Amino acid sequence: MPQMDKKTLAKLRCELRWESAIAKHRDCFNTPRLNLWRDFFPPQLENDLMGRSLGEQTHYSFAPGELVEPMNSRQYFRLKPHQFNQRFGNKGLIPQRNGRFYPRGMLQELSTIFAQDCHPFRLIAGAAAEAEFYADLNHPLASYPLDLQVTITGIWAQGEQRGGRSQDVAALLTANGPGMQTRWRDQPTDFWSDMPFMRRDCRSDLAFYDQPRLIAHLDQTAQDELAALHGQLLAPNSQVLDLMSSWQTHLPEELALAELVGLGMNAAELDANPRLTERVVHDLNAMPQLPFAAAQFDAVICSLSIEYLIEPIAVLREVARVLKPGGVCVIGFSNRWFPTKAIQLWEGIHEFERPGLILEYFLAAGGFTELETFSVRGLPRPANDKYADQMALSDPIYAVWGRRSAD
Repeated sequence: MPQMDKKTLAKLRCELRWESAIAKHRDCFNTPRLNLWRDFFPPQLENDLMGRSLGEQTHYSFAPGELVEPMNSRQYFRLKPHQFNQRFGNKGLIPQRNGRFYPRGMLQELSTIFAQDCHPFRLIAGAAAEAEFYADLNHPLASYPLDLQVTITGIWAQGEQRGGRSQDVAALLTANGPGMQTRWRDQPTDFWSDMPFMRRDCRSDLAFYDQPRLIAHLDQTAQDELAALHGQLLAPNSQVLDLMSSWQTHLPEELALAELVGLGMNAAELDANPRLTERVVHDLNAMPQLPFAAAQFDAVICSLSIEYLIEPIAVLREVARVLKPGGVCVIGFSNRWFPTKAIQLWEGIHEFERPGLILEYFLAAGGFTELETFSVRGLPRPANDKYADQMALSDPIYAVWGRRSAD
């Protein structure tokens, strides 16, 4: 069996775990082929991976500021009004919202920033009586201890060296995403201004969903990842509600359930789903109430649909009502949706802010505990996928879940 050394290439599945004041977080990144001679590894990894074989797993712990740049007060700037370019990107006037992330290129008259810089910074509002904002350029993970699990998923002979670009493994794992899912210093993020639940197409959903759409919204690799996550969180022989269901329910084939109720908008799509034991046609945007008894289900899943709800907090209150104490609600999504029917906030925030938005939904709804977020990125798209020529990577998966409290 091949082993890792300075003459091999390798792929790694890296799982970063950390905990904020409101949730536990798990972010998985699957690296491209890494060159142990050329690429930059955290010292703990580089020394420890030598001699290891395919499938082996290692664990590491990092103090705050050890894997990413440490917290630095010099990366915190008070902004004058004109320094936040509200017309950045020619997308109309961009409002200033507390706790939200924006591309650094929006900042003007800061010597270290250039207009093409798309790395995120966090905008922080001053005291309520002060009309001022601050830019926090620190990495959003800078203040958290981090645990890292690394699994070797591929090893190849290196072959002849022909140049190439060096990769920073720590940056691959942590750049442009992880850490953005949670609040700044436990201050609620302002997701609620600017009519967030407006949509481009405000007409009734009945016409839009009148015709069945028997299409896959994810590539097969992403579907398998979402199904595997559900397999970890759902118990066998449980009663499950598939909320906003369609012709596919993303569950492992081997997971046997006592009941799987599908609630969706189109009867033909529900009829085409062989996993469902019961089918209910219901428009949650017209009536957020769920037509089920209290404490009826062990689990509720909602896959690839949360972005269409115009009253998500009311729906989650209903989810809490129909869940048994200790039951889990799992909300999964990706970066693909029907643009005209998604709420405008969904399109206007970073991919890694969306789990933060769902966390705020759970907190506002009440009745949930043990909140967690999950992401997985960097897997290869299947070679036979119809988009494989345009997109090398599989669709990312994000998920947020919580358990019904016992009160």
